[in-house]
Amino acid sequence: MSNATSSPLPSTDRADVAAQLRDALLGASFTADGLLDLLGAPAYAALARSETVPALRATRGDTPLETVVRLFLLQQPVPHERAAGVLPVDACLEAGWLVRAGAESHGDVAATVDVRPYGGPGGEDWFIVSDLGCAVGGAGGIGRRAEGVVLGVGGASTTLAGITVRTPVASALDVGTGSGIQALHASRHATRVTATDLNPRALHITALTLALSGAPAADLREGSLFEPIREDETFDLIVSNPPFVISPRARLTYRDGGMGGDDLCRSLVQESGARLNEGGFAQFLANWQHVEGEDWQDRLRSWVPRGCDAWIVQREVQDVTQYAELWLRDAGDHRGDPAEYQARYDAWLEEFEARKVKAVGFGWITLRRTGAAEPSVTVEEWPHPVEQPLGDTIRAHFERLDHLRSHDDAALLAGHFRLAAEVVQEQVGLPGAEDPEHVVLRQHRGMRRATKVDTVGAGFAGVCDGTLSAGRILDAIAQLMGEDPVLLRDRTPAQIRLLVEQGFLEPS
Repeated sequence: MSNATSSPLPSTDRADVAAQLRDALLGASFTADGLLDLLGAPAYAALARSETVPALRATRGDTPLETVVRLFLLQQPVPHERAAGVLPVDACLEAGWLVRAGAESHGDVAATVDVRPYGGPGGEDWFIVSDLGCAVGGAGGIGRRAEGVVLGVGGASTTLAGITVRTPVASALDVGTGSGIQALHASRHATRVTATDLNPRALHITALTLALSGAPAADLREGSLFEPIREDETFDLIVSNPPFVISPRARLTYRDGGMGGDDLCRSLVQESGARLNEGGFAQFLANWQHVEGEDWQDRLRSWVPRGCDAWIVQREVQDVTQYAELWLRDAGDHRGDPAEYQARYDAWLEEFEARKVKAVGFGWITLRRTGAAEPSVTVEEWPHPVEQPLGDTIRAHFERLDHLRSHDDAALLAGHFRLAAEVVQEQVGLPGAEDPEHVVLRQHRGMRRATKVDTVGAGFAGVCDGTLSAGRILDAIAQLMGEDPVLLRDRTPAQIRLLVEQGFLEPS
C-alpha cells in the first residue's frame, strides 16, 4: 500500500460538492443496507477481515451501486464515462474527491479517500471517510500501515459508540477523533461538538465525514489529548477511543500513545475529571497493564479522578505474547522482512519484561461527575456477551447508584421495586432432587448478568411489581417461611442492594 499520508485529500471548503456527492451516493443506494444487499452476507463479512476478492466478484456489473462500491470502497479505478453516469464527476475532480487515473483526458478516475456507508442509531445514512486502504477491515486494514494514517470504522469505534450515554447535552468533546465517528454520533444529541486530534490529517478527514454525512460542522482543534482545550472549558460528555496500544515506541500515530506503558490512558482518565460538568459523563476505551505483584483493579482505582463515580469493566485479557502478535499483525509487520518482524517482537517483550508486565487488559471506563461525599468506584471483569447498545444500561447503572446512596436500609425497605425486563429464574441442582442447590437470576438484556440468590432473594425478586414496599414483601416471606420478620429485615437489605446495583431490580 502506498503511504496514505502523502495522498491529497478532498477540500473541506466545498460543502456544495459534499452535498452533491452525498445525494449521488444515496441515489445509488450506497448505504449500509444497500451494501449488504448487493454483496451478500459472506462477501460483506469478508470485508471486515480485509478480504476484498468476494466483493470484487460481486461488483463486476455496471449498475450505479456497483460502480460506487468499486470506486470508493474497493479502491478500483472506474472509467470516467461510467462514473459520470452516477456522480458529479467534474465537481468531485475539482474538489479533490476524485483524481484522473488514466493518461487521456477522459480515462479512468479514482477516489482519493475511502468512503464507507454507516448506519446511524436512528436509521441515518452516514458515511465514514478514511485514508485509502482503511475503510475495509477497520483497524485490520489492508497492507502495512503508514505513520499518520487515519483509519475507518473498526470494532473499537463501534464498541465505544454503543456504550456511550446518549442524552441531550449542551456540549460534547471527542478526544482523538480519528475519522470522526464519535463526533458524528455526538452531533445527534449535543448542541456543540468539539473534536481534537494530534494528527491534522485526522481533523481534515473528520470534517469530510461530517460534511458527507450531512451533519453539523464540529469545532476541530489540533493537539494531544486536552492540550487544545482551554482551562475554563468543561463539557457534559467526553468520549475517546485513544491510541491506547502499549508499545515499545510511538511508531504509529493512530494506535500508539507515545507515553510509557499505559500512562496515556491513565493521563486521559485522570485529567478528564476537571473537564466534566456536574452530572457529565466521560467514556473511554483503554488498555492497562497487569503488573507482577500488583492488583490490576487497584491500579485502575488509582486512575479515577476525585469527584467522579466510576464503572470500569475489563472485557479481555491477553498475555504479553498474544498482545504483541496482535498489534504486529495490525500494522502488517508479519508481511514484511522476517528479521525485522522478529526484532520488533523481541523489543515488545523486552519492554514488558522491564516493566514486569505479565498481561494486558482491555475494556471500558465510564466516569460521571458527582457531588457525592463518597463517590462510587466499581471495577469488575465481565468477558461475557452483552447486548449493544449499552448507553441506556450504563446511564441506568449510575441512576441506581444515586438511589442506593440516598437511601439507608430503613428507607430502602420503605421503597418499592420492580423486577427488570427479561429477567428469568433458573434452578440448578441434581436431576430429581426435591430442592435446587441454588437459584440463579439471569438477565437477557444489557449486561446479561447472572447472580446466585437464596430462596428469600428469589421470592422477593419474583414478587416485586411496584405495588408493595420491600419491607411488606419481606414480612410476608417471613410469615410463609416461619422466620422472625425483624431478623429477615436486618439481613436482607444487603442482598436487595446487590440486586438493584446489578440491574435485576429497579426502583419504582
